[in-house]
Formats: sequence, C-alpha cells, structure tokens
Amino acid sequence: MAQSSSATTMIPVTEQFWSLVDKADRRFSLVRDLPIFGRNRNDLEFHKAFKIYTRLWRMQQENRQRLVEAGMKRWEVGEIASRIAQLYYGQYQRTSDGACLSEAYVFYEAILDRDYFRDTASNSSASAGGQDMVLANKQLRFLARFLTVCLVIGNREMVTRLTSQLKTLLDDCRKTFQEAEYKEWKHVMQEISKFLKADTSFMNKRPLRYNYAFDTPPDSLPPVGPAAAAVTTRNLLLRDSLLCSHYPHEVKFTELTLDTFRMLQCLEWDPCGSFAQQIGSRSNQTDTGPQKTNLLQDLKDPSLPPNPLKTILYRPSATHYLTVLATKCEELPADGILLIYLSAAGDSGVTSENYEKIAGSFRNLGISSSSDKDPSKKEGRLWLGYRANEGSSYVYPCDLIPFTRRPLFLIIDSCNAHAFKSINGEEKGETAAMLLSPISRSPVPPTPGSNVDPTRQQNNGSQFTMFLTAPLQAFCILIGKSSYDFDTDKYVEAEKLFHLSLNDLEAALITSAGLHAVWVEALGDLFLRRFLLRFIFCRAVLALFKPNSQNDGFTPTCLPSLPESVNPGRQICQAAIRRMALFFGAVDQFDLSEMSVQPEQSGDELSTI
Repeated sequence: MAQSSSATTMIPVTEQFWSLVDKADRRFSLVRDLPIFGRNRNDLEFHKAFKIYTRLWRMQQENRQRLVEAGMKRWEVGEIASRIAQLYYGQYQRTSDGACLSEAYVFYEAILDRDYFRDTASNSSASAGGQDMVLANKQLRFLARFLTVCLVIGNREMVTRLTSQLKTLLDDCRKTFQEAEYKEWKHVMQEISKFLKADTSFMNKRPLRYNYAFDTPPDSLPPVGPAAAAVTTRNLLLRDSLLCSHYPHEVKFTELTLDTFRMLQCLEWDPCGSFAQQIGSRSNQTDTGPQKTNLLQDLKDPSLPPNPLKTILYRPSATHYLTVLATKCEELPADGILLIYLSAAGDSGVTSENYEKIAGSFRNLGISSSSDKDPSKKEGRLWLGYRANEGSSYVYPCDLIPFTRRPLFLIIDSCNAHAFKSINGEEKGETAAMLLSPISRSPVPPTPGSNVDPTRQQNNGSQFTMFLTAPLQAFCILIGKSSYDFDTDKYVEAEKLFHLSLNDLEAALITSAGLHAVWVEALGDLFLRRFLLRFIFCRAVLALFKPNSQNDGFTPTCLPSLPESVNPGRQICQAAIRRMALFFGAVDQFDLSEMSVQPEQSGDELSTI
C-alpha cells in the first residue's frame, strides 16, 4: 500500500488530473444512463461518481496554475462543475430530496457567475471553427439545464435572466451553426417562451408546494369523525408517484410538460413559509418567487418530512410505463400509497374539444352512437404519444387492474377518463381511489373588461389539473378574471376566502357517516387530503357553472362515491361557491339557490378579511 501511494505521488499532478477526468467521464456516463426509478438502487453508483468529481474539483482548485499552464481551459472547469450539478439534479429526480435540488442550483449558479464558458460567448459568432461550436453547444446545454432547475426550484428571476442569455447566444450562433442544429435550438427557445407565457406570475402568486402558511399544518389537521370509527386505519401515507402527461402541441420544456410540472410541485413541501412571508413585503415589486438565499436554506430544511418519490415519464411506450409502475408497486413500503397521475388524449391525440365537435357533426347528420348516450363508453384508452405499433401506444383501464394489489390513488385527466370507472369493483385486493376529469373542458365566457383571451386558455394546461394544483387561479380563469383584475392585497383576501370555503367543505366531509374507507385512508395524508378537497371544490364549481348546465360531461367524478353531504347541490357547496363568486362579482355565472349563504358567513365575514 505504501509503495502504491509513493508511486502515485511521483506521477505529475497534471497526468493524475487528466487520468481522473477520463475516469470521472466514464463513471458519469454510467450514472446518467441508469433508470431514474427504483427505490435507492442507484445510490451507490451516485456516491461513487460524486466522490470522483469531488476529488477532481478539489484537485483543480489546489493546482489551478499548474493545470492551466499544462493546457487546462477555463471551460473545462465549468464542465466539471456542470457534471456535479447534473449528478445532483439526477439524484433529486430519483429521490425527490430538495437538498440535492438546491446543490444543483448552487453549482449551476457558480458556473454562471464565474462565466466559465466566456470563450464560447465571445468567439462563437466570430469563428466558424469546430471547437468554438462545440463550446457553444456546451453553453447552450448548460443554460437549458439550469433553466430546468430554476423552473422546478421556483426562481423566476433567474429563469428570465437565463432565457435572455439563451436567446442572445443562439442569435450569435445563427450564422455558424448548421441549419438543422440551429433549428433544434430554436425549437428549445420557442418551448421555454411558450412555457413562460402559460406559467405566468399569476399562476405563481402562491407556491404550488405544500406550504404551512397556506395549507393546514400536520398538528392542526382535523381528524376524521364518525367514519373513522368504523374503519381500521393503517396510517398510510403517500410514498411514491408516477406522473405522465402527453397531448399533441402541449406546452412543455424539454420533457417537462406544464401539467406534470404543476403536479411535481404539488407533491413537495415548501419549507418555512418563506414564500408567504415575502408576499406582503413585495406587493409593489415585479418578482414572483422566493429570494435565492432563503430558497436554498429552505430546501435543506431538516425539520420537514421527506418528499414523496416522483417519477416523470414523457411519451413512454405502454410496456415501459407498465414496467415502471410494476417496479414502484413492488418496492412500495408497507405503509405506502402510490399516486398515479395520467393525463393524455383519448385516442391518437383527439382532444375532448375536438371529440365534441366531431360528435356534434354526427348528431347534426342524424347519426348516433352508444357514446352519445353514455360518454363512458367511448373507447377506453389513453394515447401516450409513443409512435410505434398501436399496442405500444396506449394504456387501457384493464392495464392498471393488476396493480390494485397495492393502495392506489388515481388521477386520470382525459376525455376518456370515465372509462376508468371500470376498474372499480375489479380490484385485486385494494379499492382504488379515483379522481376522474370531465369529458370536456368548460368553456371560458368572454367577460366585459377582462384581460383574459378565451382563445388562449387551452395553452394554460389542463383545466382539471389546474383546479387540483392551483384552484384559485383556475376559478379566476374560468370566470374570466386575470392578474390584471386585482392587486396583491386583493389576491391575499381571495386566498383567505378560498381557504375558508375549503375548511367548510373539509368539515362537512370528515363528519360524514357514509365516508368510504378508502377516503378515510387518503385523508390521513396531507397531500392526498388537499387533492380530495380541491376535487370537491372543482366538482361544485363546474357543476354549478351556468355554461355547463344540463351537461354532465363538464363535471368530474370520483370512485368510490363521496358522501351526499358534499355533493354540488348541497348547501355547504353552494355556500362555498357563492362566497367566492360574490367576492369576484361573478354570481350571475353560477346556478345557485337563494339561501346558499348562511347569514353568519356573508357580509360581515367578507368585510373582516
């Protein structure tokens, strides 16, 4: 051992460095190619790769001058830092550990601030040399990766800065890039621009993550009443999730669609309430996210429970989708619930809006079908966007039945969502909890004086998913309101009013005697409880919305059925919707009974918020 150590010290540090670079590259490629699903199976490989890159980073710090004299370029230091950031972000994808996400941000920010790729920006437009183009591509890839991290972490100020730099660099490279290469990066630029237009500051008025300043803290959670006494609860918690979304021409950035992005955020803790603490102090400012320092400290908050695992699949084959699902079910802890979020077009990209147009044309010609009488009989499959043989492109309700041996919480968002009702009663051990979207998206009526363009609402992502992840914003968009219609103070009042309504719905639900055992179990988890309460709010809003009158296709459903006490026609739901509609001056847009607001919940209460 001593001889080996002595031999190593005799090797010039520059040779040690380049040898370690090669070894690190091989280890990085191995980790990069590992699947992002599978509980803890990749931790060892990550730690091996991380150990090598840590050693490499320290070596270049301690021997910078000698390495530069030996030919090390500045961009190569940036490449090492970028690899470390990619390792951290990959580990975040596998473990949902917010500390890994913040570490990725730290390394990417260092690359940006120290301008490690400066040679790329200065020379790429002046030279057609191959090496300059290689460096330009490295810079573009770095900016795109950092953009993704900033989107997930919620730093919109940095997103704007990076988007501007990406556009400037791409313009510089236009004359020297090959046409195909330029078009590819131009497409990336268009994607992020569309994404930011859809995910506006209005959509980020409050964090989508579970935040104690807005959402009920665990120690304040009201217990389930009579129904719990008849159920042997197992204290199950949401431990894992599989998120998949695909629609033709949907808004996305790289492989992160707008819908999966919102669901991803909704399945994480937002520590310390830092977001809420800043809302009041920045009412006259234009920034929409938490400050960097607090943000990084918060994501490492050790007092919070771990985030549920999350795996995002983009356009997978059906076999790959089911393979990942099978792995998750096999590795689900004994006290775990698995959430499956699947948002996709019903059949080869036919959206619910197009389906209604097609069906309407047939009806005008006097042609009818069974699907006209029973929308749930439309062909029950969801198109994943995979372009191969037909069998590999679709997921059917029956595909999910074998996995009901474990506790499942299904959120299906599609014009064919009702077909998944067939799972109920066919489970193989555990009753599946299902939240199913409407067949059709509710129309957004033009509102006098509103800044909302109804023709652009389809680019905001799924309406049902928006109600589950950003319900107040979804309500505002539905009635034709936007961020221009009220200031920050008024939004804060609306947020308080919304939670007052949600608390009333929660009280009615947990005191219901007819609550099914599967919902009793789901209410024990804060993430699932929040989804369920927002679903009840969404169902009431869409059922009572006048343009949806006499058409059940605009109303979401759930299985097992929820108690009658929280049905849209009941006074508690009507009161909740009337309260919100009164605040926004939109009562005339809803079918509400005259006595739907109790005296103690009306005028005086509104004035105190």
